[in-house]
Amino acid sequence: MKPIHMVGGLAAVLVGVVLVSGAACWAAEMRLGIIGTDTSHAVAFTELLNDLKAKDHVPGARVVGAFKGGSPDLEASWSRVEPNARLLQERYGVRFYDSIPALCEAVEAVLLLSVDGRPHLEQVKPVLTAKKAVYIDKPMAASLRDVLTIFDLARDAGVPVFSASSLRFGRATQAARRGQVGTILHAETTSPCPIEPHHPDLFWYGIHGVESLFTVMGTGVESVQHARLTNGWIEVTGRWRGGRTGVYRQSMSYGGLAKGDKGEMAVGAFDGYAPLVAEIVRFFQTGVAPVPAEETIEIFAFMEAADESKRRGGGAVRIQEVLDKARH
Repeated sequence: MKPIHMVGGLAAVLVGVVLVSGAACWAAEMRLGIIGTDTSHAVAFTELLNDLKAKDHVPGARVVGAFKGGSPDLEASWSRVEPNARLLQERYGVRFYDSIPALCEAVEAVLLLSVDGRPHLEQVKPVLTAKKAVYIDKPMAASLRDVLTIFDLARDAGVPVFSASSLRFGRATQAARRGQVGTILHAETTSPCPIEPHHPDLFWYGIHGVESLFTVMGTGVESVQHARLTNGWIEVTGRWRGGRTGVYRQSMSYGGLAKGDKGEMAVGAFDGYAPLVAEIVRFFQTGVAPVPAEETIEIFAFMEAADESKRRGGGAVRIQEVLDKARH
């Protein structure tokens, strides 16, 4: 009987180890909250995080709570709030809260996903007050002024924050950023660009192609010029320090070309949401933003300058001018 007793004891120990290990693994998963169920990203991101069988599952965090949000004057928002919320609750067991502060009490970090950029500033304030790291989906805000204010508030609160399009983390685009074809001298990127009247032209969807452009070009844009192609689509040319140039062009597809001093390569493709979600989880774990605030600010200055150039009939607008205006 003694050998049996020893085996039983060993089994008990092993079971205990498994249970403790499982508990530790579960505890290591960060509890995330969503603000805004009015976007397909709310469902797509939750699937990648919560569904262990999902293609390209991203480990390390799971969505446990949400605040519905929604903009009553924007059909792209109000028409999706309830269907997405119902799916999140029924399929993934996400709990809903009546306020953002209540949500923040239940989670460790926040995904601010509201499709409308206008309420982002007010929605992020209670998150910063609660000292929760936050990822803000595109567009970070509906104006450069609000973008600057959000970064100022986050800095003052000592809370990490970042915003980015999923297009930034495309494999080829990242390879170009890392120097695969050397220093980028000229780049052109494309994306669809439907217009939403409450946002500057590029903020709503053109931001995807603009984000790809800045991913490969980096900061340093000095002036921006808006033009219309023969089919009426938008073309925006930026001039960077050192004589480098970058062009965003409206298109039916995502793509582009980066020309460096060691060759050229295709960039700007969409490689799914998983690369972005993986960066978000890493950001929540480390507190280190994968995109510098200065670069995001310059992206929005570029897009706002494009709108100003359009108002001026296509004249060049200096980035510093729109930054100065937004700060006063």
